[in-house]
Amino acid sequence: MKLDDVQRIAHLSSLELNRAEAEAVLPQLQAIFALVEEMQAVDTSGLEPLAHPILFLRDLAQPLRTDAVTESDQRAENMQSAPAVQDGYFLVPRVIE
Repeated sequence: MKLDDVQRIAHLSSLELNRAEAEAVLPQLQAIFALVEEMQAVDTSGLEPLAHPILFLRDLAQPLRTDAVTESDQRAENMQSAPAVQDGYFLVPRVIE
């Protein structure tokens, strides 16, 4: 990666970097790209992708609760306190005309 690449990335990102700022960013971007290259070098062909990164740490993963109905349908009771109801829905004054 060269300084021209930093200027091109800055332009694509709609950032205005002067030469000094671009020179300061260059080593940071080089370090990021070096890390990406190092990660791409790892052979992951025999590994199944994770649904979520925390699942790798099974002991820390939060268990999911079962998806079960825990409350009964109380629509009729809730509608009794409404000033206006139509077809099972609350009626409210029109806000936008």
